[in-house]
Amino acid sequence: GIVLFVGGCTSPGPKLESKIGVINAQRLLNETNAGKRAKDILASFSKNRQALMESEERELRRMEEDFVKQATVLSPTAKREREEVFRRRMQEYQQKVAELNREVQDKQKDVMDGFRDKLEAVVGKVAKRLGLQIVVDSSKGGATLYREDTLDISNQVIEEFNRDYP
Repeated sequence: GIVLFVGGCTSPGPKLESKIGVINAQRLLNETNAGKRAKDILASFSKNRQALMESEERELRRMEEDFVKQATVLSPTAKREREEVFRRRMQEYQQKVAELNREVQDKQKDVMDGFRDKLEAVVGKVAKRLGLQIVVDSSKGGATLYREDTLDISNQVIEEFNRDYP
């Protein structure tokens, strides 16, 4: 049979101090100087790419409108040539969109990886100071389903973060 060892469980011994800390990484991104900088870099990078795409789109729309206006006076050959040029431009535009989306994703990965490296360093420092063995992220959609609020060390991490990365 199975023997369960329950020695000492009945006596109300000293409550074990938790060696676990919890952070909210989303809060750290929003409330630290380095996090705000990371978000600003990404926003301006995306906005820049968006502006490029919008100007391309306007150009394509203009080409299409010109073609519609002139369609009645163009010879069949000229019509075909115009359609071909437009189709080619449309393909180039779609390739460019895919390329710019990739650039934005790469930039996002680079910037967030850089932030994460800083985050890990600062969290490690605070955890050591507080004698914690593990720190988990309780951001929305994370793996942490329940935690006591007293375990949250986000405030200490934010203070330390802003000291280390003003």
